[in-house]
Amino acid sequence: MRVPLSWLREYVDLPATESGRDVQEKLVSAGLEVETVEQLGADLKGPLVVGQVLTIEELEGFKKPIRFCTVDVGRANGTGEPQEIVCGARNFAVGDKVVVVLPGATLPGGFSIAARKTYGKTSHGMICSTDELGMGDDGTHGIIVLPPETEVGRDAIELLELVDEVLDIAVTANRGDCLSIRGVAREAAIAYGLPLRDPALIDVPAPNAYGYPVQVTDPFGCDRFTARTVTGLRPEARSPIWLQRRLQKVGMRPISLAVDVTNYVMMELGQPLHAYDRSLVQGTIGVRRAQEGEKLVTLDGVERKLHAEDLVITDDRGPIGLAGVMGGANTEIADHEVTEDGVNGTTDVVIEAAHFDAVAIARTSRRQKLLSEASRRFERGVDPQAAAAAAQRTVDLLVLLAGGTAEAGVTEIIAPSAPHTITVPADHPDKVAGVVYGRETVVRRLQQVGCDVYGQDELIVTVPSWRPDLVDPNDLAEEVIRLEGYENLPSTLPKLPSQRGLTHRQRLHRRAGRALAGAGFVEAPNYPFVGAQVFDQLALDSDDPARRVVRLVNPLSDEEPALRTTLLPGLLGALRRNVGRGSHDLALFETGLVFHPREERKAAFHLPVDRRPTDEEIAALNAALPEQPRHVAAVLAGAREQAGWWGKGRPADWADAVEAARAVAREAGAELTVRKGQYGPWHPGRCAQLVIVVDGTEQVVGHAGELQPRVLKALGLPERTCAMELDLDALEAAGDGVPQAPGISTFPVATQDVALVVDLPVPAAEVEAALREGAGELLESIRLFDVYENAEQLGDGRKSLAYALRFRASDRTLTVDEASAARDAAVALAGERTGAVLRG
Repeated sequence: MRVPLSWLREYVDLPATESGRDVQEKLVSAGLEVETVEQLGADLKGPLVVGQVLTIEELEGFKKPIRFCTVDVGRANGTGEPQEIVCGARNFAVGDKVVVVLPGATLPGGFSIAARKTYGKTSHGMICSTDELGMGDDGTHGIIVLPPETEVGRDAIELLELVDEVLDIAVTANRGDCLSIRGVAREAAIAYGLPLRDPALIDVPAPNAYGYPVQVTDPFGCDRFTARTVTGLRPEARSPIWLQRRLQKVGMRPISLAVDVTNYVMMELGQPLHAYDRSLVQGTIGVRRAQEGEKLVTLDGVERKLHAEDLVITDDRGPIGLAGVMGGANTEIADHEVTEDGVNGTTDVVIEAAHFDAVAIARTSRRQKLLSEASRRFERGVDPQAAAAAAQRTVDLLVLLAGGTAEAGVTEIIAPSAPHTITVPADHPDKVAGVVYGRETVVRRLQQVGCDVYGQDELIVTVPSWRPDLVDPNDLAEEVIRLEGYENLPSTLPKLPSQRGLTHRQRLHRRAGRALAGAGFVEAPNYPFVGAQVFDQLALDSDDPARRVVRLVNPLSDEEPALRTTLLPGLLGALRRNVGRGSHDLALFETGLVFHPREERKAAFHLPVDRRPTDEEIAALNAALPEQPRHVAAVLAGAREQAGWWGKGRPADWADAVEAARAVAREAGAELTVRKGQYGPWHPGRCAQLVIVVDGTEQVVGHAGELQPRVLKALGLPERTCAMELDLDALEAAGDGVPQAPGISTFPVATQDVALVVDLPVPAAEVEAALREGAGELLESIRLFDVYENAEQLGDGRKSLAYALRFRASDRTLTVDEASAARDAAVALAGERTGAVLRG
C-alpha cells in the first residue's frame, strides 16, 4: 500500500517538521512494515511552468516527425516573449495548455535543461511528458495536456504536486484495514497521540424504497449491499489534476472520471466500489452464486467460465460482474466520444458499495486467476459499516466534478448481525508479554484501536467493524503489546534445566547429515509442498499410500496445494534446476519431515500461553496433527569420481545410492539389509529394497537405486540419475543408539578368500549374510571384491561371487586351523541357504 504523506496529513495533523522517515519510524514501531519512503521530486528544480501553445511548425527532412513550437509562458522566462521549443511529440495542438521546463531547471534523474541547437533550430526548454516528470503511468506516456482553464505561467511543480513523500507499506494478510489511507491514518494518529479526522464520518441519508432495485439471494456471501444512482453526468468531464495525481502516487492509472472516483474512494476508505452504466443495466441488480457453466466477459476482455461457488452480480440477462473481483464488460462505463451530434458517453451511473464474504472472494480470485485491488481488500477484510459512507462519498464527488444529480433513492440491504465481543482478563496482556501494563493501559490502548471496553477484572471488548482480525484474547493482547512497543519488551533468557542437550532424534539427524556431507553430498533443503501431478511423474501406483496427502486450506501456490509424502520431488527439482544452470556432477541430500493424514481426523485447538501445556494437552494436539516422520533422501547425477591424471573417473550409479543409505544406517546403529526390489520411480532391474528388523519383524524403510527412464523424461532429469530415500525415524527405532567405536586388537589379522558359484537370481546380499552368520564371532569384516559370469566355465545361469573374509581375535593370534575352520563353517551355511558351492 502506497501512502502519500500529503494525503495522510489531511486526516492527521502531523507536525510540520515530521518527514516521511520520521513517520516510517513511528509506524514500524507500531507494527506496520514500511519498506521504503519514496522521495518524489527530490532532485526536481524549476522553473517548471504552465504554457500555452501559440504556433506549431512541422519540420521536414528528418527521420521522425519534428515540430518547432512557440509557447506563451507568461513572465516565467523574464521577458514575456513566446518561448521557442523543438518537440517530437504529436498529442497536442495549437491552443493547448502544456507543462514547460525552462533553461536552468533540473528534471528527475539529474537531467539539466539548457538552450541547445537541434534539428536546425534552437530549443529554449522542453514540453514535458509524464515520464519525464516521474509522475507515473497515465496511460498515454505523451505530452501532458492541462485543462483549458489552467492559468498560463503558473508554477507546475505546485500544480502537479510533484514534490511529495510516499510510504510503501507491506500490509500483512490480517491488516486489511491498512489497505486504505483511512486505516494508515488511524495508525499514525495512535502512534503520535493525535486525533483522527475519520473520512468515513459523513452524513448518509437513510435508506428508502425509491432506490435502484436490488435482490440478494445469498446473504452469507453478501451481507450488505448499498446502491446509489447519479444522473446527468457531463460525458466530457475529466478527472481533475489533484485526483489524478493522488491515484498515480498510490500506484493506480487514471482512466475516466467515474472509474477514477470509485478508485479514489476505495484507496481513501478501503471500501471497493463499482460503477455501472445505468443505460446498460437491465432490470434488478442481483447477488447470487453462479450457475455451473455460465460465462462472463470481465473488464479485462477475458471470457471466463464461472464456477458454482463464484459469487456474481446479475441483472435480468445474467451475470454482469464477478462480485468483489471485477465488473463485466457489458455494463462498462463508456468514455466520452465526440460525434456530429455532440459528446456521447455515460451520463447515468449506478454505484455499488457492498460487503462480500472474504473466503468466497479469495477462492473466486484464485480460481479465476484474477487478482484486483478490490479482491485484495475483500479477502483481507473490509469494514462493512463503511459501505454507505463510501457510496455517499462517491456520489458527492461525482456531483461536484461532473455536474451530476444524486437521486433521492437509497437502496441498502443488510443481513442481521451482532458486533463481535471478546471477554478477556484485564491482566491477560501482562501474562502474554511478561510485562505489567495495568488495566488502565490495556483499556486505553484497546480504545485507541477502536474497541468499546467495559468491565473491571474481566473486560468485555466489542471489536470495531474495521478489525475483523481481532477474534480472541491473544489478538487483543497483541494490540496492547505492539502499541506499547515491541522494543520495550525485556529480553529474558529462559532458564533451562542442565544436562538435557539434544534428543536422540536430533543427534541422529545431525549425524546423518554429517555422514552424507562427508561422503561428498551437498544439503539442499526444499519447500514441503507438492502437487498431485508429481505422483504421476514418479510412476506411483494409483493406490500407493504416498498419494494420500494432507491438503492445505490456504496454499501458497494452487499448483502445489498439498504437503509432501516423500522428499524426492523437492530434491529432484533442485537437481533439475542445477543441471539447467550448468552443474552436471551433482550429489544432493535432504533430511526433513514428510506428512501423512491420520485415519481419524481430529480438530486442532490453541494451547495456553500463560503456563506450560500439560502432557495430555500436548498429546491431544499432536493427535490432531498429521503423522510427521523424518526422512532422509539423496540424489546423484553425472560423475561420482572426476577423471584426471589419476584415472578415468566413473559416473554415479545405483551402488552409490545404496552406499549412501548404508552410511545413514551405520550412524543410527541399525543393521540394514539390501534386497532386490521394485517400487515407483526406481528402475525395476536396478532398485534395492532397504529392510530392517524390529522386534523380529522385517520392515521396509526405503529404497535406493537408479530411476527408470520414463520418470527421468517426465521430470526432465539427466540419464542414469540415482536416488535413495529412508525413514530416519524407523532407523532410529531399530538402532542401538549412538554408534560405539570399534575395539582395536593388537593381534594380526588372518585373511581368507572364497569364491562361491550360485544361480544368477541369488542376491549377493543373501550370500554375504549367510557367510557372516556362519563365520561366527571371529569374523571382523567381509567384502565382495569380484563378480564373474562365464557360461563356459561356470555353466548357464550361474555366477561367481568372490569374498575377502578377515578374521581376528581380541586375545590371541589365530592359527591357520582356526581361520580355516571359521571359513569352512561360513561356506557350509552359505551352501545350505543359497545353494552356493566353492568354485574349483
